Amino acid sequence: MRILHFADLHIGVENYARIDPKTGLSSRLGDFLRTYDELVDYAIDTGVDLVLFCGDAYKSRDPSQTHQREFARRIARLSDAGIPTFLLVGNHDTPQVIAQATTLEIFPTLNVADVYIGERLQTYIVETRDGPLQVVALPWIKRSDFLASDATRGMTHREINEAIEQGISKAIQVEVERLDSTIPAILAGHVTISQSTLASEQSMMLGHDHVLMNSSVALPQLDYVALGHIHRHQVLSQNPYVVYAGSPERVDFGEERDDKGFCIIDIDPSLPQGSRLASFEFIKSSARRFLTIDVKLDSGDDDPTATAIKAIESENLSDAIVRLRLTLPAELEPMLIESRIRDALGSAHHIASISKDVADRTRTRLQNANTRGMSPQDALRLYFDTHNVPEDRAGVLMKYADELIAERE
Repeated sequence: MRILHFADLHIGVENYARIDPKTGLSSRLGDFLRTYDELVDYAIDTGVDLVLFCGDAYKSRDPSQTHQREFARRIARLSDAGIPTFLLVGNHDTPQVIAQATTLEIFPTLNVADVYIGERLQTYIVETRDGPLQVVALPWIKRSDFLASDATRGMTHREINEAIEQGISKAIQVEVERLDSTIPAILAGHVTISQSTLASEQSMMLGHDHVLMNSSVALPQLDYVALGHIHRHQVLSQNPYVVYAGSPERVDFGEERDDKGFCIIDIDPSLPQGSRLASFEFIKSSARRFLTIDVKLDSGDDDPTATAIKAIESENLSDAIVRLRLTLPAELEPMLIESRIRDALGSAHHIASISKDVADRTRTRLQNANTRGMSPQDALRLYFDTHNVPEDRAGVLMKYADELIAERE
């Protein structure tokens, strides 16, 4: 039984974009759809038995019609090929209003064949060409799903989170103990595990995270634990395998050095419970490259522009989103010819920013010709880039900025 595991598509992320003249749409939308197509093509070409998506189809809880169409078009391809798809609900798929539908509920409403929606913490039986599979679904859990408002009165935020985490862990244990030991079983979760390493998803988290211990999901009755929510691919443990697939496409410079792609696992139903994983492989996608060029210009440099250009020319800019960070003494700044530097960056797919960290100056200038028309989020992200704000701090600040902007809208 071969399963393709992926997560965190985030269709709708359009920072560092330009308009594609062929489609009239964002070039970054094209990037995200290209890597999505790669995994769908792989699933069809190799004849996988199940495609398992572990949450966050879109950037927004209210995706545009275009984004919904493009996501659904690929799901329809899998359905037409006779490949079942399991779609787990993530935090970006979950509405804030209880009565509203999730972004994934349209598929059962339209009776799309072989599409399963994991919207509750329960076990689903998925029928594949190689027999049944038990999927313990752990979708994004809202506070209201576990605790009534009167039960949290007087509790601190930390106490509320701890109560939710304990409730989730207990519910997982109950579900796992009910599994049929004769049928392969996996857990699909959209959650933060305590030992995971974060990437830029800190800037995209909507609300506060619950954090589970690895021992809450790495249970011996399970043959594989497929996770989403954290954008960096990582294997947390191997008995059973507990794996974040990571996102197929890079979101920003926080993911510059991260490999992107999806996971392929083979399960042998004839083996004993908890030891049916026959093979595991991570397949890299052709995600858009992000490239940071750091150049330190020293006092006494007769031609700092040429020095910067030489550093730029030593890099492969082709098809990359590039930011240039210059560190220099104040006396060299008037000697820089910014138009020549920008021309040297011309082969890049997109110039994200050119920043100058000038010694003995308290103000860093933004050098970006495309600041007009930027969204508030992109302008803030550019500010962080040019001021060399650490990625983890920038992520936290972006999260709060997104919440404030959403309230204003």
